[in-house]
Amino acid sequence: MTRSKLLIIISFFSIYVIWGSTYLLNKIAVTEIPPLLISSIRFGIAGILIMIIAKLLNHPLKITKKQLLNTTIAGFLFLVYGNGVFVWALKFVDSGFAALLASTQPLFVLFLLRLIDGKKMQRKSIIGVLLGMVGMYLLVSQEQIATSDGMIIGIFMILTCVLSWSYGSVFVSKADLPKNFFVSTGYQMIIASLMLFFCSFIFKEDTTAILNISPKVQLVMVALIFFGSIVAFTAFNYLLKNVSPEKVTTSAYVNPVIALLLGWAILDEKLTNQSILASAILLAGVYFITSRKRVTKTKVNTSQKA
Repeated sequence: MTRSKLLIIISFFSIYVIWGSTYLLNKIAVTEIPPLLISSIRFGIAGILIMIIAKLLNHPLKITKKQLLNTTIAGFLFLVYGNGVFVWALKFVDSGFAALLASTQPLFVLFLLRLIDGKKMQRKSIIGVLLGMVGMYLLVSQEQIATSDGMIIGIFMILTCVLSWSYGSVFVSKADLPKNFFVSTGYQMIIASLMLFFCSFIFKEDTTAILNISPKVQLVMVALIFFGSIVAFTAFNYLLKNVSPEKVTTSAYVNPVIALLLGWAILDEKLTNQSILASAILLAGVYFITSRKRVTKTKVNTSQKA
């Protein structure tokens, strides 16, 4: 096996398993650390490390005022609202369930492109949208959701996060950002970290909780920072340059499966027959949408999953 093939296999493992596991890791972390603080610490450390890597690779860190503004907007859409609120919602929603809701992002992007750019939907897209709507209905119409405390508000907030991610994806595809992905993401993470810490203070989160976390959650935070934010991100960008974008986008429907299995196996999250059926239909819809050739022209910023 050649070195390049081995790197491709390792990279796919990273975007499939590592990103799929971040839902579980965040679910565990939020049991001891306030959600906004989790994201602030995670992206602050990861952002600094990514900028150090960029500097070591001799990438220029200087950006224009316009790029700084756009980077701030992207950081808010992806990391402050998209991730910070998502982690908050994990207090009420199972990690696997949340991952399935997040997998609807291609559907949201499609609607936004139609709304903003007036792009017509291809036949595959229409089939994907219909399947996605059926899968979503089956997923959220289960009886236990209506009777669970906070479940409905958790689902609603996650869907607003998906909308934020989706709009961020459309925004980034057109915005003037630093050309190097390390520099762009580094700035996004550092700026978002500062905003998240400010929000944590405003909402009076217990910032001293970080001083009393268990060894298990300490390991979880390390995994989120180094593997979820740096390793998987680097692997994603490596794949974009070495394999077809269609293959890279398969993570959109592999991640939820990984998250469902991990949540069921480790956290004993319930996996009903209706959830399994809804998952199959929903992910089939995502497949039809992401298999469109034109969708690859709008690159989805990976910070949302990082």
